[in-house]
Amino acid sequence: MGTALAVLALITALVAAVWAVYRLRARRGIATATQRATYGVLHTAGLAADPLRTGLTRANAAKAIRHLRALVGAQGLALTDPDEILALDGRGAHHSAQLLAAARRAIAQNRSTVLGHAELPCDRVDCPIRGAVVAPLTGPDGTVPGALVAIAHDHPAPGLVQATLETARWAGAQLALAELDSSREQLARAEVRALRAQISPHFVYNALSAIASFVRTDPERARELILEFAEFTRYSFRAHGEFTTLAEELRSIDRYLTIERARFGDRLQVRLQIAPEVLPVGLPFLCLQPLVENAVRHGLSRKPGVGMVSIEARDAGAECHITVEDDGVGMDPAVLVAGVADAASDNGDDSGQHVGLSNVDERLRSVFGDQFGLVVETGLGAGTRVSMRVPKFHPAVRARL
Repeated sequence: MGTALAVLALITALVAAVWAVYRLRARRGIATATQRATYGVLHTAGLAADPLRTGLTRANAAKAIRHLRALVGAQGLALTDPDEILALDGRGAHHSAQLLAAARRAIAQNRSTVLGHAELPCDRVDCPIRGAVVAPLTGPDGTVPGALVAIAHDHPAPGLVQATLETARWAGAQLALAELDSSREQLARAEVRALRAQISPHFVYNALSAIASFVRTDPERARELILEFAEFTRYSFRAHGEFTTLAEELRSIDRYLTIERARFGDRLQVRLQIAPEVLPVGLPFLCLQPLVENAVRHGLSRKPGVGMVSIEARDAGAECHITVEDDGVGMDPAVLVAGVADAASDNGDDSGQHVGLSNVDERLRSVFGDQFGLVVETGLGAGTRVSMRVPKFHPAVRARL
């Protein structure tokens, strides 16, 4: 009996062990399947997001519709704007007029609706369409640029309704991000235009006056300065590219300083210390030139005697550290802070300096992040030092030469 009980206990233990291993493998199998399903949904959402992030157009809708249909799981799916069906994947194309009318109502009222067979009459005997879910693409700000229409063979089940509503909400957010990206690009272009407007009145007159002074006494020198001025303005007012390279920016600054040295003579001294490794680094267009112009115009032009402008660019691992420094008159830090905070108003002779610093600081932060703004060190009679850090590589920065 004792032996039988021992054998029975051994068999029971073995069965329990096998069952535990089976349950563990089953749980691992379920987890793996869940992970695969999650990855599949995220991957499909990513494929749909890419075209949506560039706006709701016919071409973008055609790229996104197949992936959106996979997310919803409908027999057919349509993507519309208020005027037309931009793309339709799967069944239901012969109901386009009815689906577009329903989408227009949903967009106008910003309300989703479920259509049954009665709302989708059809003369075709073999028509399999029995219902649809219409969901507006509502953005976070309440705007409704379009609608998502899921087409079903039966009256839409609650699962299809919920999937359509969630997908439409997600797609609306992607379109809102596209609008935000467009607004940011427009703002960046406006900020560059503001810098160009700042350059024009202050520099052009002085440059032409300096060139005119050489026309009779040194015509060859005047010719060289005219060519430098032409190249400087060509770069500053170029029509393409939000970004440039450090090498191109420094080349334009060299032209600017050549013209200013013709104006100031030996009073203006320049020191450059540039690491060759950082010359290809991409950075926002016209983010260094305003700093150098501020150093000359606001720092050295008011200083009696000789003044020095130093430009340094160092290799700092994953970053490039750039400094523009002058030994000019400097200013009260409290006045600088107040001026930058109120840069939108023109309250004095230094307002252009405040606008230039604020503009460059905002553009650096918007492109690279808040940790990459300008650092300004100044004091009355102590000159001014402006520093910036720029990542050597950033996915949003593509310099166009």
